[in-house]
Amino acid sequence: MPDSPPRPWIRPRDQTSLLALVTSLLVMMASYWLYHGGHEGKLIDIDRADPLEARFLVDINRADWPEMIQLPGLGETMARRIISDRQQRGPFHSVEQLDRVNGIGPRTMERLRPYLMPIPVDTDWATSDLQLNDNESPAIRN
Repeated sequence: MPDSPPRPWIRPRDQTSLLALVTSLLVMMASYWLYHGGHEGKLIDIDRADPLEARFLVDINRADWPEMIQLPGLGETMARRIISDRQQRGPFHSVEQLDRVNGIGPRTMERLRPYLMPIPVDTDWATSDLQLNDNESPAIRN
């Protein structure tokens, strides 16, 4: 066979159609880019949502110092003092009892109060649900 020129991958008529398609796509992309700000840098318009607010509450009778230092204005030293006081004197019966810890004053209490879980009032749950007669004791009834 005589040497024939290599056959093109895309026929000349198809090449013209493909060129027209690619050119039109580039024109549309450039138009979109210019419409949305172009070279001025206004391409991205981000909607600003209100910041989410997470409520972080700490139980001062159960929390360890790493959890307590997440509270505003409370460092590691103060958190360790609270835990030490809790271990020596027993659990806090109210949030106001935090002022027994050295270094916690009224301003610190006001800053911490929104982040502290309320401490339930001590009640004797086992006997409060029982309805006792005059001659029964609060022990186990039959």
